[in-house]
Formats: sequence, structure tokens, C-alpha cells
Amino acid sequence: MLKHHVLFDEATIGARVARLADAIRHDLPNSTPVIIGLLTGSFVFLADLVRSLARLGVEPQIDFIAASHYRDTVEPSGVVQIRKDTSIDLSGRPVILVDDILDSGHTLYQVREHLTSKGSTWLRTCVFLDKPSRRSVDIKADYVGFEVPDIWIIGYGLDAKGQGRALPYIAVVENE
Repeated sequence: MLKHHVLFDEATIGARVARLADAIRHDLPNSTPVIIGLLTGSFVFLADLVRSLARLGVEPQIDFIAASHYRDTVEPSGVVQIRKDTSIDLSGRPVILVDDILDSGHTLYQVREHLTSKGSTWLRTCVFLDKPSRRSVDIKADYVGFEVPDIWIIGYGLDAKGQGRALPYIAVVENE
């Protein structure tokens, strides 16, 4: 396991996810949105967010989309490829696109544009972490869990070359 230290513990994450769910519930045009998770990093956050929304009376349909622009590196290439598309008809539906981290903005921007073309009447973005210092595309998420500096983070669905994804907290990878 990579050497790391905790940035956000489980209790802090749980409280923030509950506040995000409450904000989303208040903004939703109806209680049956489609929530689309960007694979793979968003799956833990999406699961907790969906359960928090259910506690508030929101019954979403869940779908996933997979896109990539990192290839085999940790630096974004700028070219986003849809590797798995959604399977739910989004026409006339409110949609929430959920991602683990908003970094350069390339993926979220292009996936949002792709989903917009599918006829959603209301589309919002929700990211667990936001690194605005890394942004190279003009995009802001509608809902943000935490803003973080330009550091390498693992846990709660995020990994570093396959390590750390299952940690129940967010941690900063330490230089070795």
C-alpha cells in the first residue's frame, strides 16, 4: 500500500455527502432523476449519495458511463473517449452526472456535452473533489464535496495505479 495520510475521515465524508444530497433534493424538478456515475472512481461516492437521497425521498434510476483520457499515464491527454455509454433513455428526464474528481475538466465537460445531446431537461454535475488549480477547461461543477489543492489523492473510490481505491477515507499520497 502506498504511504499516505488521511485528509478527510469517514465521518467528515458522511456528513458532507448528506449535505450534498439535501442540496440536490431541493433543486430537483422531480423525485425520480437519473443519476449517472462516471466510472470507475465515482462508484463509492455515487452509492453513498444515492442512499442519502433515498433517505430524503428521492428514488433515482442509476446508470453509468465510462470515459477515459488518461491512457496509461497520470496526465490527461485532452482526448476523451466514451468507453461505455448510458443505457437509460434520458429524454425529458432530470439527470445528475456524478464524478469522483474534477481535475483538468476535459472528461466532465465532454461527458456533460454528450449527455446533454441525449435530451435531458435538466442536467447538473456533482463531484466529490474539485482541484480548480488543475483546470484547463472552463467548467464548474454544480455540486462539490470538497475543494482540494494539487495533491495526489487515494481512497473512497480514487486510486493511484490500482492502489487505495477501497480505503473508506480520502488520503494524500506521500512522496517516498
